[in-house]
Formats: sequence, structure tokens, C-alpha cells
Amino acid sequence: MNKEEKPVNKEEQNEENPWIESIKTIGLSVILAIGIRQFVAEARYIPSGSMLPTLQINDRLIIDKLGYKFREPQRGDIVVFNPTNELKTQYKDAFIKRIVGVPGDRVELKNGKVYVNDKIVEETYVASDLNPAELEARKVNHQKTRIDVCPPDKRFLSQPVTVPPDSYLVMGDNRNHSYDGRCWGFVPYENIIGRAIFRFWPLNTIGNIDELPLYK
Repeated sequence: MNKEEKPVNKEEQNEENPWIESIKTIGLSVILAIGIRQFVAEARYIPSGSMLPTLQINDRLIIDKLGYKFREPQRGDIVVFNPTNELKTQYKDAFIKRIVGVPGDRVELKNGKVYVNDKIVEETYVASDLNPAELEARKVNHQKTRIDVCPPDKRFLSQPVTVPPDSYLVMGDNRNHSYDGRCWGFVPYENIIGRAIFRFWPLNTIGNIDELPLYK
């Protein structure tokens, strides 16, 4: 070796092309994003008014997909779920509703109210009759929970029902305009994608979804 020559620095030898480094970084980010969406959380938007006034059309939400690995779904949870067998014939997209009955609950409708295990449920989140989209309006004027919003041949909750194991009964907060468990029955646990926990859009309503306590 010529005395004038300098040995090549090891760090220089191992230095990667910046384009390759960028591709690796992007690839890792994509893999992480897919993994998070698949197993931890994902974003969803609200396409309809069935959950008014709690959720407005075009709200953007974070759905927790991990929480139900550590606890069972509870009454009052807002859940996103894949269509049941009954719904698959008409729908492909996921639904979002609120759980009103958990396994073992006896649920019935009487005089426009929901009864669970023979006790009336005071549902503070149900939309107003006069202005379903207004949060404040629901504090003084709730819609009644009726069965006649369902087609005559799809009135599942026309009689009291007991929620079977690994299943849930769900309804929309906008009871007058929600096609829900009153009409088509139970949601199997395996169909539940996750629980809606946080609204990130629009910015003026960013934060937790429900006011607490849910029940009086």
C-alpha cells in the first residue's frame, strides 16, 4: 500500500445509500401502521345519524381493538362490529351502536322504555324527539324506544328476550332512526371489532365521547 493512501474507514464502508435507508424506514413505518390497525386501534368515521346526538355525521373516532382482550364489553359501551349473519344479506360495512344488554340480561321494551332484568334503564344518551342532533336537547326530552321503527317482519324485540352467552344487544342513540338489535337480534362477540373511545375530528369536539355518568 502506498504510504500516501489512507485505509478506508469502517463506518464509510458500511454506510448505506440514503435512498435504501429511506425505503427501509418507510417500510418499517408501514408494517407498524398495519400492525397497529390490525391489533391495537384504528380510525373510523360516522356515515349516518343513527348515533345522534352522541356521534355526529362525519365525526372521526379512534376504535380500541385491544381493550376487550382484558375486560368484557359492558352496557353503555359504543362498539363497532361486523354485520351479523342476519345483516350480511344487505350490508357489508361495519355498524356502530351502543350495548344495552350483555350475556344473561333479560331485556324488554315497555311504554317506550328499555327494561333490563325488570328494572327501567334511565338512558341519558338517547336523542331528543324535537332535535335529535342537539346534545343539550336530550337532557329534557328523550325519544321513546319503540318497536314499530322496525319493519313488520323484523321485530325481534317485540317480546322480552334473554341475551345468550357471548352475545350482545345493541341500539342506536337516535332511536327513531336506527336499524338495530330491536329489529335483527344479537351481535356475537366475535363480530365486535372494538370500542369507540376518542373523537379526534372535528377539532372543536375533540376528546372523550360520552359524558359520565351514563345512567342516572
